[in-house]
Amino acid sequence: MSWIQLRLDTHPEQVAQLEELMLASGSVAVTLEDNADQPVLEPAVGETPLWGQTRLTGLYPADTEMSAVLAHFPAHLLAQCNQRIEILEDKDWEREWMQHYQPMQFGKRLWVCPSWLEPPQPDAVNLLLDPGLAFGTGTHPTTALCLSELDGMSLQDQVVVDYGCGSGILAVAALKLGAAEALGVDNDPQALVASRDNAGRNGVDPAQFPVALPGQYDNAHWGQRADTVIANILAGPLMELSDTLLHCLKPGGTLLLSGLLDSQAPGMIEHYGSRLPLHVAGVLDGWVCLRGELPIT
Repeated sequence: MSWIQLRLDTHPEQVAQLEELMLASGSVAVTLEDNADQPVLEPAVGETPLWGQTRLTGLYPADTEMSAVLAHFPAHLLAQCNQRIEILEDKDWEREWMQHYQPMQFGKRLWVCPSWLEPPQPDAVNLLLDPGLAFGTGTHPTTALCLSELDGMSLQDQVVVDYGCGSGILAVAALKLGAAEALGVDNDPQALVASRDNAGRNGVDPAQFPVALPGQYDNAHWGQRADTVIANILAGPLMELSDTLLHCLKPGGTLLLSGLLDSQAPGMIEHYGSRLPLHVAGVLDGWVCLRGELPIT
């Protein structure tokens, strides 16, 4: 079964209230961690964690409407919590996946290889990856679908935007496949660190791959500049960000959207349809990737 997780960073005095709100909004489990990512599995009754900064992670079924979940939380409380909603990786526990993570091929040219292993085909397009704590190893169907699409595209000398870049896997893959420049955007500073690290690990010039938080890149500079825009996030944010994503895309450019269950595809196609026709480009384990080209007017 697939899942979505809601992460909230908060202070000890807010933990009990936020935990109750998570459970009331449909979370099937809530985990508490400190800054060293050490879970509190069974705190004593009435005991408050001693950490000065506490992270709560609520686990929700993949078809949960997260905008409805967030409506359970007072807006002023959410504003203080550095909220993040993301698809849960198949191997999401810190570093556990390293024991089983092996090189994977996507399409005909592209391999994603753990940075600590030798690529099985040295002459292939090999992306060396260590995602750290950011989303994006290639093991999740949504990432796999996007990588397969990128492998089949002609990206030579293109400009790419990866919105919700996570580990940087999609943007770096595009650069390794011939793109000239890629912008990575993510609302998690930890993801930007992972993206920079993976870019360096693959010999990408930092000038080729600027990364930024939303709203902290030059919006005018990136307007109608991208040949390809990729967003592997979730259905709700993909709808909310439609203006932002299309603003970056040049006429005739390609939009790739993933992070969607197959049941969510028709609504997304309808949402974008008046401006950009989308079609299902790939399906894997109940997840889909949508693709479309912005009309040239």
